[in-house]
Amino acid sequence: MERNVALIAVFAALIAALGLMPTLMLATGVPITAQSLGVMLCGTVLGARRGSLAVLLFLALVALGLPLLAGGRGGLGVFAGPTVGFIVGFPIAAFATGFVMEQTRRMPVGLAAGIAAAIGGIFVLYLFGVLGFMMVLNKGMSETLAILGVYIPGDIIKVVLAGLITAGLAKARPASVLSRS
Repeated sequence: MERNVALIAVFAALIAALGLMPTLMLATGVPITAQSLGVMLCGTVLGARRGSLAVLLFLALVALGLPLLAGGRGGLGVFAGPTVGFIVGFPIAAFATGFVMEQTRRMPVGLAAGIAAAIGGIFVLYLFGVLGFMMVLNKGMSETLAILGVYIPGDIIKVVLAGLITAGLAKARPASVLSRS
């Protein structure tokens, strides 16, 4: 039990630390950040339940006002901006990533992690991100997809990184990839 709590806290801190990396704010109001890589890793390493709990802990700290989101953002106001769909989608994306990872135990870890990260960290996360963006900025679907499409190449790089990091972790310390146990 203590190990699970500690890992959830460590991965919440990982997401926060990835927010410290330099961000690039585009005119859309949605920053390019490494935090979605942390969400992907929560799922690929911790699994569905623990991964989503780590992200929920991170979001609770953000809601309390800690400036943990990229660019030093925090507080309830971030849940009303153009990134709200992505922020709300973080725990669901981590859960989906972990669920896919848990269902692909027969695959090599790196491949399974890449597939899981793509499904959860891109498809699921963008489902929420696009809907939130459309609602907050009153944009249509095609316009929103055109605006947010510039983020996809960077997210594909994050998927590859999630696969490589998870595979490396599994090779170095197999028992630490809880999504496989």
